[in-house]
Amino acid sequence: QVQLVESGGGLVQPGGSLRLSCVSSGSRFRFDAMAWYRQAPGKERELVARATRGTTADYTDSVKDRFTISRDNTKNTVHLQMNNLRPEDTATYYCNANGEYKWGSSVRPYEYWGQGTQVTISS
Repeated sequence: QVQLVESGGGLVQPGGSLRLSCVSSGSRFRFDAMAWYRQAPGKERELVARATRGTTADYTDSVKDRFTISRDNTKNTVHLQMNNLRPEDTATYYCNANGEYKWGSSVRPYEYWGQGTQVTISS
């Protein structure tokens, strides 16, 4: 089965930096897209950044000037470089992979989630 495992979370002071990583296993193909979501207690899970197979990347406005998502070119691994962290960035960050498997006339959607890694920004 496909598994996504996040790492790199921790406690950091405001203005600090953190780099999250997500490593996949068990996949038989490269994911169409990988993304980072986050969820704070009592809040909705929100999309933070998404990257396709190419160089296209999308960010929510609140992190666009501070976070950078990147993917390995040869495997299903994704990173999130987070700079100038703020207390409001505190959340559990989840790795996501989604897309559609296509073979001939067959189309099958897929979506996978990691267990999450905690990021806490506090002075």
